[in-house]
Formats: sequence, structure tokens, C-alpha cells
Amino acid sequence: MAVVTLNDLCKHYGYGALAVDHVSIEIDDGEFMVLLGPSGCGKTTTLRMIAGLESISAGTLMIDGRDVSHVPAKDRDIAMVFQSYALYPHMSVRENLAFGLRRRNVDRAEIERRVKDVAGILGLSELLDRRPHALSGGQRQRVALGRAIVRDPKVFLFDEPLSNLDAALRASTRQEIASLHRRLKGTMIYVTHDQVEAMTLGDRICVMQNGKVAQIGPPLDVYRNPSNVFVARFLGSPPMNIVPVNIAYREDGHTAVIGGAAVRLRDASQCNGSALLGFRPEDVSLTDSDGAPRAHVTAVELLGAETILSATLEGGSSIAVRAPRDLIARPGDVIGLSITPDALHLFDPETGAALGRQN
Repeated sequence: MAVVTLNDLCKHYGYGALAVDHVSIEIDDGEFMVLLGPSGCGKTTTLRMIAGLESISAGTLMIDGRDVSHVPAKDRDIAMVFQSYALYPHMSVRENLAFGLRRRNVDRAEIERRVKDVAGILGLSELLDRRPHALSGGQRQRVALGRAIVRDPKVFLFDEPLSNLDAALRASTRQEIASLHRRLKGTMIYVTHDQVEAMTLGDRICVMQNGKVAQIGPPLDVYRNPSNVFVARFLGSPPMNIVPVNIAYREDGHTAVIGGAAVRLRDASQCNGSALLGFRPEDVSLTDSDGAPRAHVTAVELLGAETILSATLEGGSSIAVRAPRDLIARPGDVIGLSITPDALHLFDPETGAALGRQN
């Protein structure tokens, strides 16, 4: 497999737009890297530059120490799985799997061996003589995966491959891709806007914002230690609660008033009197204690395994609380909140940058 290095990669379009802005990432041999972000953040353009489907305006792209910035796509030894499957409708599954190998003049016996092996891995052995129109969405996606695997490339590229599938198929195909990565130990780069895919598939994730890298790291590290408000809000469902606060400096420490009550902060030395205080819905529990922050329930979502409360703090800030599934609450109820001190985050109110964890 291969190490992939992006060094100050840029993509300019003719009308002055900067779609990818000096992106630098090093992807280790055999690593599963996920490019995550909303539409328009530059993740797919970055992937297409790696694939050779978009020209590189500036910067360099290295695969295994070789500069491939201006090498044609066919000579980069990569395989790409598209969102739209891109199968040939007039060909059988067997022919779709074999097509790329035939174009490369691979020996017929070797083609048959590879196709058979890949069909067995992906559960396509009984479908080899069918054409794409006779397959389900999940089966078509497996054929698209197989067409990439059969080539045995240095790098696998995935462009939102699960977005056309329903929820159940997304979950099962996600598990198949994770299993394939463990089996093949291949270098894989995966683009998605779905945080569940990113958290469950990636060895590391690269969160992108406005064409730039916002944060790179193992999924749980990024989730627990977001670098700015954008990352904090993008990862998590419901997203992290962000509340404007004023920091009070006292001899016994720093506090912030939330919902009419003071919350102790372990370290607010980097703040200049005001900050954005962040905490995730799962780090809030309900309490009847006197002096606890109070909020008014505005909506209740009963999800079976849990209950999500939407509430408004004194001062008007909206928050979400992940509550027990058997909780009985109604809009208009007043609830007391206990916020885990170790889970508090502070962000700069102007730049949104993290000011350090509170533990």
C-alpha cells in the first residue's frame, strides 16, 4: 500500500473561488482517513485532486514518496468508488468487475482468479451473471467496491459511497467497508458529511471548513477536544451546546453564570471576561438540587432508547439535554441541570477557537 502526503494543496477556479486552501495532510500506509465536513467545504475537491480528476492549482501530492501532482489519473495506481456506483449497465457483474483488469491487459486466468476472490469476499458469487438493473442498491454498491478491490491499488478513494442507500443498508455496508479495511489493510481515503460514518470508520478524521483543515485526529479525540466552535457543533447529534457567558474572577477560582446559577470553571485564565461555554447534551443530567441552573423545556423528542429535551436557559440560550428514556416531561416544564465540570469547554467569542479543556 502507500503513504499519501498532501502538502499545501490548493484548488483555484477561474472565477476566483478558492475551493481548497493550503490543505496539508499525511496519511499513513494502511490508514483509514476520513475527510469530513458540510457541502462546499472542499472535501470532495480534495479527493478528486488525489484521484487526478481535478488539476492541482498549487502544492504537491505525493504517493509513496513520488510526486504525482501532474501525473494522469490512470498512472497513479488508485481506485475510486463513486456515490453513483458508475457501473456499466450493459455488462454483467462479472464483466463490471473484470473490465478494469482487461483494460490493463491482465492475464485471463489472473482476472478470473481475482474476480472469484473478490466476489467471495463481498458475497457476490451468486450474482456474477446479473446485470446492474437486477441488483438492489446495496448489491450495486458492493459491485462498485469489488471493482476497486479487484485492481489491488495502492490507494482506495471513496466519494460518499453510502449516501444513496437507506438507513439499514448504510449501517450494514458501513460494517462491510470496515471489515474490508481490516482484511485488506489498505490505505483508504473516505469523503463524507455523515459524522456517524466518520466516527465509526476512520482511524483519523480530517474536519474541513471553507476549504481549510479545521482539525485532524482520532475520532474520539476530535469529539472530546474540538479545536473550535465549528468542529464542536459539527460532531455530535444533538450538537454541543454553546452558551455565551461572562467569567467572574474570585479568590477561590473562576465561575460563569448559566441558567441563573454559578458554575465553577477549573481554568479560565485565557478568557478576557467573556467566553463561549460548551458542553455536550450527554454531559448534562437532571437534578432537583437548590441552586442548580434552570431551564424551560421547549420540546421533547421520544426516541425509544433515550429522550432528547430542547430547553431555553435564562437569558435565552437554547440547549439540548440527553435524558433517560423513561423521563416524563412536557414543554413548559422547568428542569434543574447538573453539568459535568470535566466536560466543559471554553471558546473565544470572536474567533471561535478553543481556549483549552476545563480538566
